[in-house]
Order: sequence, then C-alpha cells, then structure tokens
Amino acid sequence: MIPTSVTERAAELRVLLEYHNYRYYVLYDPEVPDAEYDALFRELQALEQAHPALLTPDSPTQRVGGRPLDEFNSVVHRTPMLSLNNAFEAEDVEAFDRRIREAVHAEQIAYEVGPKFDGLAISLTYEHGILVQAATRGDGLTGEDVTANIRTIRCIPLKLATDQPPALVEIRGEVLMLKADFERLNRDQAAKGEKLFANPRNAAAGSLRQLDSRITASRRLSFFAYNLGEMQGGPDFTRQTELMDWLQSLQLPVCELRRQVIGPQGLLDYYQEIGTKRPGLPFDIDGVVYKVDQLDFQQSLGFVSRAPRFAVAHKYPAEEAMTTVEAIDVQVGRTGALTPVARLKPVFVGGVTVTNATLHNEDEVRRKDVRVGDTVVVRRAGDVIPEVARVMVERRPCREVPGADLFSAEQVPLHPPFDMPKSCPVCGSHVVKEEGEAVSRCSGGLFCSAQRKQALIHFAQRRAMDIEGLGDKLVEQLVDVGLVHTPADLYRLDKASLAGLDRMAEKSAGNLLAAIEKSRFTTLPRFIYALGIRNVGESTARDLAKHFGQLDALRAAEYEMLLQVPDVGPIVAQSIRDFFGEPHNAEVVEQLLQAEVAWPAIEPSALASSPFAGKTFVLTGTLPTLTRDQAKAMIEAVGGKAAGSVSKKTDYVVAGADAGSKLAKAQELGVQILDEAAFQALLATVQQPA
Repeated sequence: MIPTSVTERAAELRVLLEYHNYRYYVLYDPEVPDAEYDALFRELQALEQAHPALLTPDSPTQRVGGRPLDEFNSVVHRTPMLSLNNAFEAEDVEAFDRRIREAVHAEQIAYEVGPKFDGLAISLTYEHGILVQAATRGDGLTGEDVTANIRTIRCIPLKLATDQPPALVEIRGEVLMLKADFERLNRDQAAKGEKLFANPRNAAAGSLRQLDSRITASRRLSFFAYNLGEMQGGPDFTRQTELMDWLQSLQLPVCELRRQVIGPQGLLDYYQEIGTKRPGLPFDIDGVVYKVDQLDFQQSLGFVSRAPRFAVAHKYPAEEAMTTVEAIDVQVGRTGALTPVARLKPVFVGGVTVTNATLHNEDEVRRKDVRVGDTVVVRRAGDVIPEVARVMVERRPCREVPGADLFSAEQVPLHPPFDMPKSCPVCGSHVVKEEGEAVSRCSGGLFCSAQRKQALIHFAQRRAMDIEGLGDKLVEQLVDVGLVHTPADLYRLDKASLAGLDRMAEKSAGNLLAAIEKSRFTTLPRFIYALGIRNVGESTARDLAKHFGQLDALRAAEYEMLLQVPDVGPIVAQSIRDFFGEPHNAEVVEQLLQAEVAWPAIEPSALASSPFAGKTFVLTGTLPTLTRDQAKAMIEAVGGKAAGSVSKKTDYVVAGADAGSKLAKAQELGVQILDEAAFQALLATVQQPA
C-alpha cells in the first residue's frame, strides 16, 4: 500500500509541473529557473518508479510540454517531436553508454554530438524541395502552424539546394536568437519604452509567435537543423553524421561544433570542451546532445514514452538557481562608488557555489524591490559576477497586522525596502548622489581606505603632483604594508621605511624620496587637480586657481560663488562643496599644507588686469625649446587660456615645426601667428605674478 503522504506529494508535483509547463511553453513567462523544474520532475519520476501505481496517463513525465494556443492553426506531427532524457553527472553518461552497448551487443559505440540549443524546437516540412509548412513542437504530438513567421527567417531556405529533393521531408531544428541580436532587440525595446525580454529564448519564442509576421521579420532570428522527421523518396543513410552532412549540403544551417566521438570518454571530453567555449559562443546553450551515430542501432533501441533511448542531453550546471537573501551589504569601490551586494544562502549555480550577488546600484535594487528574506533567482553566465535576476514576490515573508476587528488582518512584508546608507560604511564620510546618476559615492576620497590606492595614483600622476617613480605597483605596496594611508603620508617616508619593499634598493629609494621632495613645490592648479575632486579636471582646476587665486578662498567658497567661475556649472560646484565640506578631506588637505606642500601665490587682481586675461592661444607643431605643458603654463600665468582648436574666437596661434591644419585654419581666419621667439617676447611685456 502506498503511504498517503507519497500519494499527496505525487499529486502536488503533477499540479506544480503542469503549472510550470503552462508558464514556460504556453505563456513563455517561466516563474522558476530550469534547475528547480528539473528537480521537481526528477522527484516525480523517482516516486513513480518506486510506486508504479502512481503513474497516470496525464502525468507530466508521460508527455513533452504544453498545448498549442488557439490563435494558431494546429498541426499534427507525422512523427512525434519528443524530448530528451537528461544526464547531469559523468556517472549518468557512463551508464547511458553501458545501456547502449549492452542493448546492441557492441564493444564500443560511436556518437554524433553537438550543443543543446536554448531555443524553440521547430519542424520544417518541404515538398519536392519547397517549404510548405513550419510547426512548433507543442506537446510533441500537436504543434502550432508558424509558417508565415518562419518564412521571415532569412537563414532558412525556402527551396532546398538540390536537384533531386525528396518528395517530402520533415527537418527538425531549433529557432533561437543570437546574444548580439538579443541585446540589440532589448535596446530597441528600451528606446520605445516597451517591456524588455528576460533572455534570448523568451525573445525568440515571443518573436516567432507573433500573429503579425512583420513583427517577426523586424527581429533577427536564427535556426540550426539537427535531425529528420519523416522522409519520402530521399537518400538512405547509415549514420547520423551522414544525415547531418546531407542537411548541410542542402544549405540548411548546421552547427559547426558537431562531430563524431567514440565511447564515454569521448563524450565527456566533448562536454568539457564545449563547456570551456560556452561563455564565448554567440548563442545560449544549456548542455550538449549525444546521439548514437549508427542509424540501425537507433532503430533497434527505439523509444520510451517521452524520449528516444539512443540519445541523451548532458546538461551543464544551471546558470540560474533560487535561494534566499540573508542580508544586503554595501561595498565601496576604488572610485568611491557604493554597490549594494546581496548576501545569499549558499547555492550551486553556473558550476560554483554562490554566496554573494551584485545588486548594481540603489535604483536597480528599488526597481527589482530586493529585500532581506526574499526568495530570488540568481543568474551566473560564464565568468560573469552573479546577479539577482528577479524576486519571487509571492514567496516574500510577511507578518500580520491586526485589522479593524478580530477577524481581519493585513499581510505586510516582514522587511522594509532597501535604503542606501547616508554615510560611507568604510570611513563614515557623507554619501552623495549627483542628479541624473544612478551611482551613489563616498565623498571622503582622500581619507577613505577603500579609495586609498586610486587616490594616491591620481595624486602622483604627471599632470598632478608629478612624483616620478611612484607607479601603480609601488602604491599598492605602500598601502598594503601600511606605510601610506593618505597622500600626506608620502611626505613622511624615509629610506628606512622604504627598505623592506620589493625591488626598492637604496638608489631607487633615494630617487623616489627626491621626487617626493621636488613635488612639495608645485602650482595651485596642479594641487587642486591632484586632490581628485569629482568632475574637476585639469582645465577646471586652472579656472578655479585663476578665479580664487588661493586655496583658502576656494575652500571657503559657497555654491553661488563657485557658479561664477567660467565653465563651472551646478554639478561641478556641488562636487567641490561636497569635497571640501567633508571633514575627513579637510583634515588631509591640512596635513598636506603642514607637510610644506606649497606653490607661488597668484593674485586674481593681477591676472584680471593682465592684457592677456581671457585671451585664447592655440599651440600647434613642435616648439624649439618649450614643451607643450611649459607653453601652456606660461599662457595661464598671464591670465590667458590654451585651447585645442582654432576658431574665430582664437587670439593667437603659436606655431612650431610640422604645424598642420591648425596653422592653415589660422591663416584662413586671419589669426595672429607667433613662433616661439615672438611668443616669449609677447609674454615678456607683462610682468608675471610672483
């Protein structure tokens, strides 16, 4: 007698699987990843095998999938389009090969192998070489007539490329959408404000099942042939590989990854090879398919109720799986960007155990409404960082809130929506988010340990403080051993502290210290740029230095005062206020000043009264003695501006050797042209500020 609990569980599984079949095959809107469906299916199979009396004609294990929709005409397949049994482990593959060898009494078996496409199975019927009908698999016995839509797929021939076509032939294959075409389609959908597709398979299915074939034609679908159904009057084949070669000769698309292998080791080697190539393939696959190559063996092996005995699908570890969110933490990147990360109950997905998944940014968390305690679908494709694909809202934990009377209660989520912290979780600095940006950032750029290496690399670069010899690798060492925490610590280094670093001999340590010492005397524009204020580049740093003349004036400037600086708009002004308004940054700037970092004083009034204030210079060609940077510095020192292109607003063009189109443009516009000597003589007429 079968236990009641077993009977009830089998009935529950049948209902669940039928529901998921409907979502997947009819609505093309699956609620669970393939891995969960496969687990439910295997559980029901096991119960039915252990208790044969549970097996019913309507069990999902006895048929392939969903029923066709009413919108399309039904097509009865001449030969059933069955599914394949699955193998998940090497032992499953070895057992499959052993059963084949024992059944056909052969010492070893040759197999035709190829990728298992993640698309939509299609049967194409050709009469005398002309395409007359195309049908979906449907439930394996009856499908839907999609001939008009199939005709729009350009890689499917309307006429077979042969002078002696069969009277009738059914060609089985897969319609799919390539990854690049899927991305293009979703970009178009987003531009039109329409719903995005979840994955290429859903996109292909939705495109193929359009009632208006013009919509299908506007989307790029692909097709690969992989087998025959019924054939009348065609050639005879002895092997599956011969059959595939013939399909290719008809100019039908056939996957180039197919081949013949021998024995179980050949199967497993192929599985590993395709698995390695999988992330770079132009289409999605979820496994590989093994078919006995010898066709008389296939015929003798026959079929079980829903699948052939001579073939099996060896599936890769699921790239989607369900798990629960145990916490949502926030990580701080090298540039200060805050990224929410879901801490997950460990789950095996994409071949690895996943415990964390990126949530990208605050807007994305809110869009998906990910909360602590939620059941989520996690996706991992290839080497891509795992991400939360979607939330199973119907499984969200809730609590009851008593209603107006004793018999009514409201269900509300147990956990609130996610909020981005207002302070950096690493250093405590304020978190800012610029208008129009999705990313929140820590404002403690000079102080925050998460941004330390990036801040130091920027500070030392040639166009900033120009500390020669302080490259990326040395910065990493200085931070990793704890010698440097902020840029101010660079000016406290000595030979003894540098001696223990890799590749840091006495001479190289001396050279580095000399470069650091030299950098103490700089210019105000370089210093402002070196601070790494967000949105403040070299040009803006020069404008700020010219306008305020001294650092204290810049630090004290209010938002409205900053807007008076040329080319400084609301976003840049707010970035400057956020930076100097953060106490941690202010402390590091003070430390730099105490380390005697200094620059020549600039009087804004002196620049304003200069005859070159606001004049635009363009440098072109190679000057005899001055570098481009030196010439720029001389122009800026007298209040001028160095521009990159010549226009009607250009006042002077300084031309050196090999001057090109800029010189020609200046001559055309009548702009005054100077060589280096004339340039230096012109600037010498003005006493430059000390």
